[in-house]
Amino acid sequence: MTQQPTLVVRFFRTSGGHEPVREWLKELDAADKKDIGIEIKTVQFGWPIGMPVVRKIRKDLWEVRVTLYQRIARIIFTIYGGEMILLHGFIKKTQTLAKHDIDLAEERLREILQVRPKRE
Repeated sequence: MTQQPTLVVRFFRTSGGHEPVREWLKELDAADKKDIGIEIKTVQFGWPIGMPVVRKIRKDLWEVRVTLYQRIARIIFTIYGGEMILLHGFIKKTQTLAKHDIDLAEERLREILQVRPKRE
């Protein structure tokens, strides 16, 4: 018997039709994509899940923490209507999460909330 995912995974889509996280992932090499995919799947099937894989950043925002070869990736996401929406992905450059990365994810979350009213 196969386990059903707890969450459906979706990419945030801009009003112009772009999917920034999908586009970012396409730029990475195959090994990095695989490692990131494994951790996203861990969240998809194991939600709710905590450290070391997921850390809450702010209200309605979490990060998937991925250790790659000689660097660290982060994918900021929200849970919305039973979906894990991937808002922003990046290679982490500093010890702390950069304010502009959090601000960008929050801006994308606001865009989702304007288009689709919150449903639980």
